[in-house]
Amino acid sequence: MATDPNYAKSWLDNNVLPYYPASNIILINVGNEVMISGDKNLMTLLLPAMQNVQNALNSASLGGKIKVSTVHSMNVLKQSEPPSSGRFDPGLEDFLKGLLKFNSENGSPFIVNPYPFFAYQSDPRPETLAFCLFQPNSGRFDSGTNIKYTNMFDAQVDAVRSALNAMSFKDVEIVIAETGWPYKGDVNEVGPSIENAKAYNGNLIAHLRSMVGTPLMPGKSVDTYLFALFDEDLKPGPSSERSFGIYKPDLSMVYDIELSKSNQPTTPTPTPTPTLTPTPIPSGGTKHGPWCVPKTGVSLAQLQSNLDYACAFAIDCSPIQPGGSCFEPNIVSCHAAYAMNLLYQNSGRNPWNCDFSQTAMLTSTNPSYGGCTYPGGST
Repeated sequence: MATDPNYAKSWLDNNVLPYYPASNIILINVGNEVMISGDKNLMTLLLPAMQNVQNALNSASLGGKIKVSTVHSMNVLKQSEPPSSGRFDPGLEDFLKGLLKFNSENGSPFIVNPYPFFAYQSDPRPETLAFCLFQPNSGRFDSGTNIKYTNMFDAQVDAVRSALNAMSFKDVEIVIAETGWPYKGDVNEVGPSIENAKAYNGNLIAHLRSMVGTPLMPGKSVDTYLFALFDEDLKPGPSSERSFGIYKPDLSMVYDIELSKSNQPTTPTPTPTPTLTPTPIPSGGTKHGPWCVPKTGVSLAQLQSNLDYACAFAIDCSPIQPGGSCFEPNIVSCHAAYAMNLLYQNSGRNPWNCDFSQTAMLTSTNPSYGGCTYPGGST
């Protein structure tokens, strides 16, 4: 394809044109993680192959409708922590400059495969797991931007954004081709489990649906494709490599992450808030409160957004981190309620401190339960 433009045209004629526009084809990826293959010949041929596919699309009057790019591993970065220091591997920059110039000129995205799972495997501490699973954690502060990151996904994506900006390609958008978490692995592997896979994918979906974006790209959702629809049972390596599937061959789900829920902001019926397992403790004769809690019917996406927002401030979210007094039950609604109230109590306890985009309300009923105490000032 790189050396023969006619082959690119023939490929397009056979594999794209018969199915377009009945199939919503928006992007053609030429190669997968070629830049880390170590094959210099293959790396050199990548850009010409992309150009030939682009020219074939232009000839078919589809150049502005179907984009062309290639998929990269996070390993094209030499540095990614903190996110503001993200830079590409100097040994790959000559190759990447040509690819990024192609992306910029044709309006196609830089496509990358971030996997917080692998970040956790290299640093298997409880606080790292919470950071990777979008669960309450103390966060990681980036002194280069004065931004506190509350999850690994945002940190990895913003590291890519910083690397692109450093090479003067601020106009090139980012698309996530793969990200996921395995539901099982070998006995010596840390991290794979149904609980963790469900937490990562479910919380990622809620995060994306919230349209919060990342700290360096706020207010928009990064186009993201979950890996994977089904297991790749012939893939080599540890068992985890063959256990990323969300669906079984019979189309039943390995675990439910509410993929069928609509992500349209205009939907009239919000995702119902899960019923809180804890039973609030009546305040009795002690006059404390009020407390700030979520309104009934607030969507999981909004709760996750509220949780991320609250814990990004200098408040102590450790009670809702693993091992904390309010970590159980480990569900977004409970964690969000605790964090929202804590931010309210620490921000002046004015009515406007309990707004959260009109998703919160004040209550005189103490929401504390068991060993979990919700802070509440004296009235």
